[in-house]
Amino acid sequence: MAFNLEKGSFDALVFDCDGTLVDSAGAHLFSIQRALEPLGATITEEWYSTRHGLGPDDLLDAFEAEFKVESLIREEFYKRSNKAFLDNLHLIQEIKVVSDVARRWFGQVPMAVASNGVRRNVEATLIATRLRPMFYTIVTAADVERPKPAPDVYLEAAKRMRVKPERVVVFEDSNEGLEAAARAGMRAFDIREERGPERVSRG
Repeated sequence: MAFNLEKGSFDALVFDCDGTLVDSAGAHLFSIQRALEPLGATITEEWYSTRHGLGPDDLLDAFEAEFKVESLIREEFYKRSNKAFLDNLHLIQEIKVVSDVARRWFGQVPMAVASNGVRRNVEATLIATRLRPMFYTIVTAADVERPKPAPDVYLEAAKRMRVKPERVVVFEDSNEGLEAAARAGMRAFDIREERGPERVSRG
């Protein structure tokens, strides 16, 4: 097992979804690009790859600020991007080095998913990769006041599982997520150290 988890040293596990349990960067980039097409704009793989840990609004804020584009009508953008994402779930694959950890501890300790993503997309992603049955608790940015890098999603997950934050172990793939876990007082694994650099791919 790639991650050192000693029985009795923790009471619950919490996993980020995109980039941690599943490789969905290609599907997300594709959906964003499709949503931007009517506006004559785009996001490159290089720009997106360093920011995919941001929540949707923070990502668009960064895009608008850096490229000095007119403010997007968020509701219309999200409608287009969410449809494109749900139409391309076949692009998503589980990250086995992490999903195997969930399988190993399923039924032994409470486990949750805590994501900055849209709940409908997170649910669809987990269902498409057949990982959904392992997680009773799912927390997304819409469930809390502030998305990662604030600790809110992780603290809410611990609260719902009735576990003290300091007894939770987190699996993350982004700097924002790791900061959120640290601010929540939780031990965290940076899964990038095990899976290597993430490649954004449509195939």
